[in-house]
Amino acid sequence: MRAADDDTPSLPEDAATLRALLIETLARCDTLSTELGSITAERDALASQNERLQHLLLKLKRRQFGTKSERLPEEQLLFAFEEIEATLAGNAAEAGKRSPTLRDNQTKRRREGRGGLPAHLPRVEQVLAPEATTCPCCQGPLVEIGSDTARRLDVIPAQFRVVVTKRPKLACRACPGVVMQEPAPARLIEGGMPTEATVAHVLVSRYADHLPLYRQSQILARQGIEIGREVLADWAGTGATEIVPVVRRMREILLGSLRLFADETTMPVLDPGRGQTKKGYAWAIARDNRPWGGTDPPAVVFHYAPGRGAEHAKALLAGYQGILQCDGYGAYKTLAAADGGITLAFCWSHVRREFIELARGKTAPIAQETLKRIAALYAVETELRGKPPDLRRVGRQEQSRPLVEALFAWLSEQLARLPGGSPTAGAIRYALNHRDGLVRFLDDGRIELDNNTVERAIRPICLSRKNALFASGDDGGARWAAVASLVETCKLNGVDPQRYFTDVLTRLVNGWPNGHIDELMPWCWAPNHNG
Repeated sequence: MRAADDDTPSLPEDAATLRALLIETLARCDTLSTELGSITAERDALASQNERLQHLLLKLKRRQFGTKSERLPEEQLLFAFEEIEATLAGNAAEAGKRSPTLRDNQTKRRREGRGGLPAHLPRVEQVLAPEATTCPCCQGPLVEIGSDTARRLDVIPAQFRVVVTKRPKLACRACPGVVMQEPAPARLIEGGMPTEATVAHVLVSRYADHLPLYRQSQILARQGIEIGREVLADWAGTGATEIVPVVRRMREILLGSLRLFADETTMPVLDPGRGQTKKGYAWAIARDNRPWGGTDPPAVVFHYAPGRGAEHAKALLAGYQGILQCDGYGAYKTLAAADGGITLAFCWSHVRREFIELARGKTAPIAQETLKRIAALYAVETELRGKPPDLRRVGRQEQSRPLVEALFAWLSEQLARLPGGSPTAGAIRYALNHRDGLVRFLDDGRIELDNNTVERAIRPICLSRKNALFASGDDGGARWAAVASLVETCKLNGVDPQRYFTDVLTRLVNGWPNGHIDELMPWCWAPNHNG
C-alpha cells in the first residue's frame, strides 16, 4: 500500500492490462520521436536558410557602404534589403509558432527595440476589464490595484470627406432689396470639387511618392470615388501653375549664395509631333551648407530644358557669382570661361567612378591603388565634417594636401607607362585634366569633396521618371521641375510636403502679396507650421 504522500502513479496489477499500457506508451514515444525529428529537421532548414540570407544581406550592405558602393543603384539595394529582411521575419515567425520559448524571446526583443510613438498622434483608449466585478470567493466588490498598458501603432486608411460650405442669405423685412451674404471663398479650381488640400494630395502623391495619376485614380475608385485621370491632370496642372512664383523666387535666392552645386539628368518627354518620346533634361542647382556649419537653409531648384547645351546652363545660372561645384561637363566650363565671376570646383566622386569600373575585375592594380588613395581623402573629410570652414581648411592643408599631391604625381608616372588608348589611361587623363578644379577644396573650407549633394536631390527625380515613364511634353517637364523643387526642398528642411502645399496653395489663391513671397519658402514655413 502507498504512503499518503506518495505521488507515484499507480499501475494496474493485471499483466494483460499492464502489457497493453506499455505498448500504448511505446507507440506514443515513437510518434513523439518522429515529430521531434521533423521539427528538428525543419529548424535546421530554417537556420540554414537564415544563414544564407544573412550572408547575402551582409554582402548587400558591403555594396552599399563599402568600396563597391556604386555597383547597385540605391533603389535596387533597398528593394533587396526589404525582401531579405521580410523573409527573415517570416522564418522567425514560423519558428516562433513551434517554440514558446523562442516566441517569448522575440516578444521581449521587440519590446526593447521598438522605441516610443510620437506624442502628437491621437490616442484611442480601449479598456479590457473582467466582466465579473465581485470576488469569486466572498462575493465582495473588486477594486483596481493597477493595470497593464500596451501601445500599438494603428492606421486608418486615407479618409476623404466632403466639405459643405453654406452661405446663408440674410434679408431685412422692413427694407426692401437689402440682402446680405458672405462672399464665396477663393478656389484654386474654380467650379471644381477639390479643396486645396485635395490638389496638394494629388501633387505630393505624384511628385513625392511617385504615383502616376492613373494609379491615383484607381486608389480613389477603391473608396467609391470615381475621378478620372484626366480630371486629376487638370487639378495637378492648375496647382503646379500656382506655385511658379514661389519656385522662381527660390531660384533667385539660391543664385545669391556663395556656393552652389549643379548637375543635370535626362528626362524622357513626349514629343506630340512624332507620337514618340524625346530626351529632355532636368537641370538642378542646390545649396547645403550644413557640412561646414553654414546658416543658409538647404534647397534645390530644378529647371527643365529640351537639351544639354551650354545655353541651358547659362539660362539656369544667369547672373550667378560664386563657387560652382559640378562634374567636368563642358557646359559648365564654357559658362565659367564666359563669366569670370564663377569658380569651378570639380567632383572627386566622378574621378572615383572612372576607376571603379576598371577595378571590378580585380585585374587593374592601378585602378585599385587609385581607389585606396581617394578613400584616404574621404576619411579625412569624415573627420572634418561639421567643423567651421577655417578649421576644415587647416585640416585639409595638413592631411589632404600631401595625399593629393602624391596621388597626382603617381598618376602622372603611371600614365607615362600605359598605352595611350587604354581605359586606365583615359581615366587618369580625366583626373589630370581637371586637376585645378579638383584641388580647389584644399584652399576653401566651404567646398565639398564631391557633387553628391545635388546628385542626392536628383535621385527622386530618377525614381519618378521610372514610374511615370515620361512627361507630357516640354510643358510637362517644366511642371515636373517646378513641383519637384518644392517637394525636395521640403524634404531637406524636414517639412511635410502635404501640409506645406495645402497651406501655400491656400495662401496664394487668396491673394498672398508678392512682397511677402519669401515667407512661403519651405525653410520659413517649417518653424511655425511643422509641429
